[in-house]
Amino acid sequence: MAAKVKKGDKVVVLTGRDRGRSGEVIQVLPKEDRALVRGINLVKKHQKQTQNQEGGIVSKEAAIHLSNIAVADPKDGQPTRVGFRILDDGRKVRFAKRSGDLIDG
Repeated sequence: MAAKVKKGDKVVVLTGRDRGRSGEVIQVLPKEDRALVRGINLVKKHQKQTQNQEGGIVSKEAAIHLSNIAVADPKDGQPTRVGFRILDDGRKVRFAKRSGDLIDG
């Protein structure tokens, strides 16, 4: 099945402690149905010092389930569902069901 959420998409968090916040998708993990979103679902991790990295407690993004995020509508930034269209030139593109605007170029 085609991916509704891709790396680089602007998404809105629907549930959890970061509800209502938005960020950019850094990485999608399709096998686990999860995504990493910049600045969302931050967790503190105790990190051991290495030769090229300082030790201590660092904040990093944890994966969030795809069902808990929605792509932001390009028109107004509100969460929207994603549909697919085949254009006249044969390209398959994603569009926002809320406004009908294209998400891909």
